[in-house]
Amino acid sequence: MDENVIAAMARWPNVPDVFGWLSLTERGQWRLHPRGDALSTAAGEPIANSQILQFIGRNYKGDELGRWYFQNGPQRVFVRLDAAPYILHTTDETPGLRTHNGLDVDAVRGWWLDGAGRLYAQTEHGPGLIAGRDLAAVLAGLYTAEGERLMNVLEGEPDGGPANIELLRRRGPIRMAGRVAPTRGAATTRGAATTGGAATTGGAATTGGAATTGRRAATLESTDETAPMLLNFCAAAAIPEILGFARCPKGD
Repeated sequence: MDENVIAAMARWPNVPDVFGWLSLTERGQWRLHPRGDALSTAAGEPIANSQILQFIGRNYKGDELGRWYFQNGPQRVFVRLDAAPYILHTTDETPGLRTHNGLDVDAVRGWWLDGAGRLYAQTEHGPGLIAGRDLAAVLAGLYTAEGERLMNVLEGEPDGGPANIELLRRRGPIRMAGRVAPTRGAATTRGAATTGGAATTGGAATTGGAATTGRRAATLESTDETAPMLLNFCAAAAIPEILGFARCPKGD
């Protein structure tokens, strides 16, 4: 976060939060909502100024309730998320992933594939959706515990297949670390939500440096990089609950 933003927060600590003015698309584009209608389905207006975009990206965080916001000086501007807090891309410079606001991902802590074919990752920065244009490249770089390409396994699996697939951690360009334990009593099947809305195996880590209290998320169990990591299947509607974030944040 920018030093002048931190200073403004200290100088004016009681500025009210605002909702409905900013959204993040599933392509990783910030959209402004001058009418304050971001909590509806309104598309908003694109932001073209590169300095503003960089400023938003540097001062973007998540709170303890899983709500994500842009810290605009002393004021929090909460963001409607059309997909996830981060949109993840492959890069030409490094073999891993990068968030829509320029943060390199050091390690993926869990994977989820929803019923609509969207792939989500839990990272050290928070939950992210693999951008559609990068999905094939990411899947091509993932391998099952038996050494098969994940893409080939998924293409050969009929609907209603296994509840999850074990992935190798040490093969492919994306580093995976931090085994995650499931919340007690939680289970998923392909295309189905978690039991009682609880988190699935693979679990969620903290978001934006803050734990997602108030949401039933799994916790990190170990950092054994030799143990397989699970690719979990779930319903699209269950993703926010599983990964611990709010798509349409509201006031306390």
